[in-house]
Amino acid sequence: MQGSTPEAATHAAIRAVFKRESAKLVAGIARMVRDVGLAEELAQDAMLVALEKWPEAGVPDNPGAWLMAAGKRRAIDELRRRKLLERKHEEIGQASQGDERAVPDIEEQLDDDIGDDLLKLIFTSCHPVLSTEGRVALTLRLLGGLTTEEIARAFLAPEPTIAQRIVRAKRTLTEAQVPFEAPRGDELRARMTSVLEVIYLVFNEGYSATAGDELLRPALCDEAIRLGSILVEIAPDEPEALGLLALMEIQASRSKARVGPSGELVLLLDQDRSLWDHAKIARGLAALARAEELAGAGGPYALQAAIAACHARAKVAADTDWQRIAVLYYALSERMPSPVVELNRAVAVSMAFGPAAGLAITEPLLTEPALADYHLLPSVRGDFLMKLERYEEARAEFARAVALTRNGRERALLIDRANECTRALERAGRPAE
Repeated sequence: MQGSTPEAATHAAIRAVFKRESAKLVAGIARMVRDVGLAEELAQDAMLVALEKWPEAGVPDNPGAWLMAAGKRRAIDELRRRKLLERKHEEIGQASQGDERAVPDIEEQLDDDIGDDLLKLIFTSCHPVLSTEGRVALTLRLLGGLTTEEIARAFLAPEPTIAQRIVRAKRTLTEAQVPFEAPRGDELRARMTSVLEVIYLVFNEGYSATAGDELLRPALCDEAIRLGSILVEIAPDEPEALGLLALMEIQASRSKARVGPSGELVLLLDQDRSLWDHAKIARGLAALARAEELAGAGGPYALQAAIAACHARAKVAADTDWQRIAVLYYALSERMPSPVVELNRAVAVSMAFGPAAGLAITEPLLTEPALADYHLLPSVRGDFLMKLERYEEARAEFARAVALTRNGRERALLIDRANECTRALERAGRPAE
């Protein structure tokens, strides 16, 4: 089979490396060419060079540095052609000389007053000249290396719509000659909301992958937390930056417990809490405490962190304060109205007051266009119906969720739940149709 050849294996390794390194690669090149659209094109050129050379020469010991060197060479050629910034060209040329396999550590070359080229990339992608949707879609593409399909799933939006947003955003940044820099003062605060949204969406894609056979993409979670920490360093009095960092730390603390021995998904209430990372929990609770001390606390991220903290503080699932969580979700729905928030509130209400109460909250969501292809709506409804012993209806909801999900691990869990309903019907003398 073609997919099992050494060349195919090398190509797969190159794509995996590129996905992992693409954000740093685009950010490093963007600092040179001051154009994120062009930087992405040059990064793609670097990958094409790797596809040509690595199958024969082998994957380098430091593939990220190799790609950065190749990308810089392309950037130098572009700067020469455009006759831009002679002084910058000379500095870059000096920094990029040498053998491809003897490239100096790129991280050592990225230190400046803001401390991180990736952060500059986020703020540039989130420039006010772009629509909010364009900012988030472009940054997810450049920062996380997410595919257009993955971004569409995160947004619950059609894939062609997302593709158009990305193309339009890159064109707008180029035409407006937006500088590759991080803002300061009032401008930083004005652009913070969009940046926080982007970072959290990247985290969520790592925490619950929208497609593929793996539930987690830990590198994305780690990158989001790292960028969240940098935001807190440069904006220590921003409660929502602290709230987001707290939320991500606490959620990430559960990663090892969310996957069973065979890679199966383990739901929150069934997790072995001894596997939770208590160092992450401690950091998250500390960040939440700092956020709650600041004026303007109580924003969406701080509220979600407070919800996560309720779970983190419960030593066993039975100790969870579901009534407080339901109250917090109500406050969140007031601050950030969203059908997804309402679905989460339904889960909390069901745990606090029974599945019938939760099911009632989901009824209006059935006609919500944004949730038409969202697999968690039928999944949650199936759970409520199953607890109410309405097994035929529950099985139908789980079957619908199976058809909607793109993640193999989630699909396996949903199939198991549907089969449980079938067995319950058989025990009751009502065989499956």
